Amino acid sequence: MALIYCVEDDEGIRELISCALKSGGYEVAPYDCAKSLYSSLKTNKPDLILLDIMLPDEDGLSILKKLKAEPVYTDIPVIMLTAKTTEIDKVQGLEAGADDYITKPFGVMELLSRIKAVLRRTNRQVPESEIILVDGLSLDISKRVVSYNGAEVNLTYKEFELLAYLMKHKSIAVNRDKLMEKVWGFNYEGETRTVDMHIKTLRQKLEGAGCVDVIKTIRGVGYKIG
Repeated sequence: MALIYCVEDDEGIRELISCALKSGGYEVAPYDCAKSLYSSLKTNKPDLILLDIMLPDEDGLSILKKLKAEPVYTDIPVIMLTAKTTEIDKVQGLEAGADDYITKPFGVMELLSRIKAVLRRTNRQVPESEIILVDGLSLDISKRVVSYNGAEVNLTYKEFELLAYLMKHKSIAVNRDKLMEKVWGFNYEGETRTVDMHIKTLRQKLEGAGCVDVIKTIRGVGYKIG
């Protein structure tokens, strides 16, 4: 999971970006000023930095120039965020070493698309196509990892398989017999109550991570997500 630093002094925009990144399968660390960014860089290097130009303690262009002047940080891709629209601002950012430039206001899908493109272009980590996302809940099929808003949720083998099947069939009500067949196999001789028990423990673990009511009970049918 790629780690992205978001340096933005507007709390509303910062929270919006953080939620978008988490739903996109990224790990995010938000900061409201240059001082906080510099402090974190000393202990952990991100895969990408989203950097606002207008910050309270130091402007983004100055920060960008410092990062690109330091050999230990120069390879970190940077996408500039700004409300400025003049061509000279964009040119200054790109000439200082920015990998891309996004002007506010921007759409979430555009932001995620730009990030993915920059990570791919710079050979950084990009979320795999085998990652399924539903409202902040992320399931990585190849790595068998489940997380909610960046926090990992530890599941048993069958719990993972059950959640994966429901997430793959988002918004579709799946009956218990179908879940028995797909998760436990044709020859499993247990009762459909097995499904209910696994759903119960799965819900408890997801709720423990803050993911509430993601699995819905469809009376007389079974369960669905979304």
